[in-house]
Amino acid sequence: MSRVKFNVNTEYAYLNNFKILQNCFAKHQIDRLVPVESLVKCKMQDNLEFLQWTKRFWDQYFPGGEYDAVARRKGAGAPPAAAAPAPITSSRTSGAGAAARRGTTPTTAPARSVGVVSAGGGAASAALKQELNTMKETVTGLERERDFYFSKLRDIELLLQQACDDNPELEKEENGLIKQVQTILYSTEVCSTEGQMSNIG
Repeated sequence: MSRVKFNVNTEYAYLNNFKILQNCFAKHQIDRLVPVESLVKCKMQDNLEFLQWTKRFWDQYFPGGEYDAVARRKGAGAPPAAAAPAPITSSRTSGAGAAARRGTTPTTAPARSVGVVSAGGGAASAALKQELNTMKETVTGLERERDFYFSKLRDIELLLQQACDDNPELEKEENGLIKQVQTILYSTEVCSTEGQMSNIG
């Protein structure tokens, strides 16, 4: 970690960091190639796919427990202390242990628990546990639905890319169907998407 340069913004530094990552993968016999050329170009789709793979790998192999990223990199690249975000405090968070079980990245914040649950007992505790289980099921269903629709959109995107590769003239048509679908796929605001849907219909 000491060789990684944090907070870099030059292509040379990106290349150096990705080479360190690739060497680390080789050292630990991880068969994933780091697509350095694609990642250095800073295209969102390439970086997103690699980040999603990294997250899946972390969730699959992280043994659990505390992980302090700032201490691990010896404070290099950490934001100033005044700019550090405040820890999230809500009734939905129950500390690092629960975060590790859910498959999310644990934090080093002390575990915060709901007073009734930690007091241990009674109908209130059982009701909170039931509510928690219901919310977990809801989140799982929503994640499945999100992944389903994301895969559909990705399939559409691949079909459009294939069509444009086969016939580059399709992409040059200003009011063509492919251009309109690409505009919808790559729009970032909900209101602009709704306006374009009404223009197509």
